[in-house]
Order: sequence, then C-alpha cells, then structure tokens
Amino acid sequence: MRRVHYERSGGPEVLELVSVEAPTPGPGELLVRVEAIGVTLPVVRKVREQRAPIALGGEVAGEVVAVGEGVEGWVPGYRVTGLVFGHGYAEYALLSAAMATPIPDGASAVDAVALVRSGLVALGALDAASAREGESVLITAAASGVGHLAVQLARVRGAVRVVGAVSDPAKADFVRQLGADEVVGYGQKSWGAPVDYVLDAVGGDLLTPAIAALLPGGRLVAYSSGGGTIQAYDLLVGAKSVVGFQLARIAQGQPDRYEHWRQELWQYFASGRLRPAVHAEFALEDAAEAHAVIERRANLGKVVLIP
Repeated sequence: MRRVHYERSGGPEVLELVSVEAPTPGPGELLVRVEAIGVTLPVVRKVREQRAPIALGGEVAGEVVAVGEGVEGWVPGYRVTGLVFGHGYAEYALLSAAMATPIPDGASAVDAVALVRSGLVALGALDAASAREGESVLITAAASGVGHLAVQLARVRGAVRVVGAVSDPAKADFVRQLGADEVVGYGQKSWGAPVDYVLDAVGGDLLTPAIAALLPGGRLVAYSSGGGTIQAYDLLVGAKSVVGFQLARIAQGQPDRYEHWRQELWQYFASGRLRPAVHAEFALEDAAEAHAVIERRANLGKVVLIP
C-alpha cells in the first residue's frame, strides 16, 4: 500500500510517498480501507517542530476490511470514522475500535472527517466554557476546520451574538456565511464589545487580546497547541477565568460523554443545522500541498486527503 512519511523535520517539502506492507489489526483494532483523511494543524506543527519523525496520524474515514481479536460490534463492510494515533496518511490504517464511530447513511467519508473530530473539539470547548443560551462568544481561527464548526455550534447552542476572529480579512465573508454576526482581524486594536466567553484555537500572542475581549466574569477556553503566556493580573481584573480543553482526556476518561457528543453532531448534520465546509481535497501524493495550505492559514474549513 502507499503511505506518506518523512525522514527529517521541516516544512511540507519533507513529506514523501512510500510503498509499505498493509498493517494487520491487533486486539481491539479495526483495519480500515481509507477513503478520506483530515489534515490538522497539530500534525502539521509536529512535522516542522519535532526532532524525531512521528507517524502521521489524525482523522480517517473509510470501510472496515478486517477486525482484530476481541472486537465486538464491527464487521467488514461497515463504514467508520475515527482518530488514528499511528499511521493515518495511508491507503489502509489501524483504528482502535474504542475511537471508532459509524458513518450514517447519507454522509460521505469526506463529510465524516470534516465533521467528527473537529466537531467534537468544538462541542467540547463549548461545554468547557459552560456556554449558556443567550450569551455572546468570540471564536478565534473562525475559518479553520474546528472554528467554522464552532461558529455554527455556538449558534445552535443558543448564542445570541457570535464574533469570529480571523488572520486574514479575506476570510470575513466565509465566516459571516456560517452565521457570525461580526468578524474581526487579529491585528485590530479592539475586537468590539466584550463577550461572555472566548474559544481560542490559536494561543501565543493572541491570548492577551482574547482575555481583554471578555466581559467581567468571562471565561476563556484554550484548546490550542500554540502555547502562550497569560498574565495573572489580566485575570484578576474583572474576575476572568481560563480553562484548558483536551479532547483525548474526554475520550479516555468519559467515554459516555464522548459518545453523546458524537451522536449530537450527527443529529445536527442530519437536520441541516450543521454543515462542514471542505476547503480542498488533495490526492495522497499531494500531502505536501495540503500541509502548505494549513501552514499558510489559507484554509476555509477542512483540508482533506483522498487516497
């Protein structure tokens, strides 16, 4: 089978396509013939920043072709999506049955990788913010794979004012079409009237203006891999709070909650209240081009690889 890997850290140019043996599912695993792969910023960052090469994991969707020992509820022929921690940029991938979710009729593999993982992060961030009906929210990286779903989900969950923050003014129309009332640029001196909570996917230097954008008593949810520092004084003034959110902790420690979110996402999708947007689909051999789009922060919605 074909698989994307790299030998040294760096930019998109280090990615290459190789031929390897298809894997065999172990206990608790599914072997999936991959039809779509979601490209994420954390994986792109790891390729550039980590010294030792890693397996290119992430969201995959496709058809189960074999099951490992002890697997129940899954048989060859089922359509599935989930997060792969090993090699996911490939024609076949191993997926833990515990991380798998069925793809319902009427949804494509591309729909699945654009919706599920990013949507779970967005829903989890909203829950971490204790979002309440009638509140206002600001969402950074509002045109990203997670952000564009968070804009829609905040509205579905009852937000009365949704502000999208973007890196490029050219993304403003896209974010407004998702349902945002206002769109601001990262470089603006003011992000408008303060909000009840902020969902931040960027981190770094944006943490300071994100805290400043909160009303007294407001909450910031940080779910970025971008790091950054928050000054305690900025929280004390106005009694603001910050909470970190990591989806893996929910998946591992609260599987019932994780499953509830998955069902909620598909219900919103089926009703037409939530529509994942796909920026572009790239062939597996064009993985470098897909990573380049993410690195430039040029995407409007999800970037997808098609084996």
